[in-house]
Amino acid sequence: MDALTPPPITEPPDDQPPVATAPTQSGPLCKACGIAAVVHWLRRPTDSEVTEAAAVEKERRAQVLLLTDPQLPRPEFGPLPTAADMTRTVYACASHAITLEAAALLHQSRCTAPNEADLPACDCTPEAPPQTPPTEPPPARALPAHWVTGDA
Repeated sequence: MDALTPPPITEPPDDQPPVATAPTQSGPLCKACGIAAVVHWLRRPTDSEVTEAAAVEKERRAQVLLLTDPQLPRPEFGPLPTAADMTRTVYACASHAITLEAAALLHQSRCTAPNEADLPACDCTPEAPPQTPPTEPPPARALPAHWVTGDA
């Protein structure tokens, strides 16, 4: 056989049944039981998660400094990330879900939800919801004439 000829296709013997493959799970899993998640909410990261994120950022900055052109100014970096700068997503199945009202809020890092003992609530006091948007719409601004088309 030369390099341009594909290898022959071999079929499995007829006396052997086809091998069944298990379906693969895609997407997030419930934190409590490991089945497919259908809901999620956010919580603040734990101290160890913040430490890990800061270490990753320090490594990224070190790599940037290593690759910096010496003829250009050194890059300036902001402060390292803190718990106030990030969140973690918590996934749950339908039977381990907290209430919709609780899921709409940002939970503390120590929140144990979805803990079956506390469902459908959680064991923390979530952060206050963001300020409500103003009830009045913003003032209308005129578009440039060349942006207006048709019957507008």
